Amino acid sequence: MRKFLRASLSCALACGIGIIASGASAQDVNITQDLPFFEFDNGQRFIVIERNQDNEAVIDPSFAKTSRPCPPFCIHPMSAGPGVDTYGELEIMSFLEDKVATGRGYLVDARLRNWYDAGTIPGSVNLPFTLFEGDEQNPFLDGILQLLGGKPNAEGKWDFSEAKELALFCNGPWCDQSPRAIRKLLEAGYPPSKLKYYRGGMQNWLLLGLTVEIPGAPGG
Repeated sequence: MRKFLRASLSCALACGIGIIASGASAQDVNITQDLPFFEFDNGQRFIVIERNQDNEAVIDPSFAKTSRPCPPFCIHPMSAGPGVDTYGELEIMSFLEDKVATGRGYLVDARLRNWYDAGTIPGSVNLPFTLFEGDEQNPFLDGILQLLGGKPNAEGKWDFSEAKELALFCNGPWCDQSPRAIRKLLEAGYPPSKLKYYRGGMQNWLLLGLTVEIPGAPGG
């Protein structure tokens, strides 16, 4: 099981970025006034993120609910932990360009696999929050931390000086999957300065009509 998990995560981290779409032509719905679309090349794949050009488009009904039961779907604070920066959409795009494309970071979709397979942010990799759960007996945690760049030392602690920067997200302000993963990483000693929280998650991403990748689909 450990070998299978390590192989799966290695593939996800190395190959998880999908090819999304061809470059946009002249369009009416820009990302910002000066940015019609966002694109970057990570050395392996070319990614374009843009907004839906249909002025009549509406959000997916599964993300349109306003009153999910709490618990478990409670509103989460803006911060996922002391020292952890909270990101918006433009910061996520900058993170993709500055960290993911240069091999210095990962955009982590912390949701369960079925959510990820239904649609995710282009350039993300799927590390479900459940992989970080549990206590010191979690058989997967050490392997994950090593894949993220952590190194165990002789004292039984972790050296994260060369660890990747991570930006984590889930389904939105009412979803606890990425905050739970962040809390577990902090408990393991992961530096808060290397963790980012995209609180808006898929709900805000879809609300703004931004490009969604369907993993495994042609071109994805």
